[in-house]
Amino acid sequence: MSTSGGNKAVLAALAANLGIAVTKLIAWALTGASSMLAEAIHSIADSGNQGLLLLGGRRAQREATEEHPFGYGRERYIYSFIVAIVLFSVGGLFALYEAYHKYEEVHGGHPNELLESRWWWVPLLVLGAAIVMESFSFRTAIVETNKVRGGQTWPQFVRRAKAPELPVILLEDLAALLGLVFALIGVAMTLATANGYWDVAGTTAIGLLLVSVAIVLAIETKSLLLGESASRDAVARIRGALAGVGSVERIIHMKTLHLGPEELLVAAKIGVRGHGSAADVAATIDEAERSIRAAEPTAQVIYLEPDLYREDHVADPRPEVPEAPGH
Repeated sequence: MSTSGGNKAVLAALAANLGIAVTKLIAWALTGASSMLAEAIHSIADSGNQGLLLLGGRRAQREATEEHPFGYGRERYIYSFIVAIVLFSVGGLFALYEAYHKYEEVHGGHPNELLESRWWWVPLLVLGAAIVMESFSFRTAIVETNKVRGGQTWPQFVRRAKAPELPVILLEDLAALLGLVFALIGVAMTLATANGYWDVAGTTAIGLLLVSVAIVLAIETKSLLLGESASRDAVARIRGALAGVGSVERIIHMKTLHLGPEELLVAAKIGVRGHGSAADVAATIDEAERSIRAAEPTAQVIYLEPDLYREDHVADPRPEVPEAPGH
């Protein structure tokens, strides 16, 4: 998947979150609503996260060096994992702490700042506008995702995508929209019932939502960091390409590994004809490499080892697994 679609979704989310964060902070300063503060910190954390995704994408484009001969493609995974940590700590845990702090105030009989403020209508206006802006950002992420999702369901896309930007933005935008709804319900019910516990409940729901999304992101990104094989379709294309080379009698075993979202390492031992010369074997390897690259353009690094297949040939104890279980 090209990074252009992911970057477009990231930039749309960044623009929306920066504007939303400022308005939420103003609303919190005027009313003291804890759910508004939790949502403001959520938007600030999301803005920082989008900056991290853009930074990771830029750093991943650096050329390979002697110290890092396979390049820096996995930096995109590293920064995506940092995003999950930021969302968990700065977003989720802060919201839960703010909910506990506000609960102590309400339980202790302190007057609710939102109910006493003459700006009580501001959070409702800000949250309504934020829902509209966040919806445009979420729509952009959906449109860009649909260009590469194919026949996969949304959960399948999030779990199987090799490029982290779109899954991260999708989950962040979804969490942002749900968080805004929780905040709107909390503020509206607080104003309607004059009961500050509704504000506490809205803030708690936001915190639990962000923690849950952060955990999902961390689990999925961890699998990419550990190193995932190519998708089933990509493996099938590579096998088909090798099978189409006349001098390749069979694939003895094969391994694939994503060095980055668009960089795939392919290592295979292939059976060749025993009566061919060294020049014939070299020509077979060259043809096989060209065939693989034509069938799977992400196959940037290819290592092919020619061998003579024997029935008693020891099988590779770790056969190719197209996709990591559960991802």
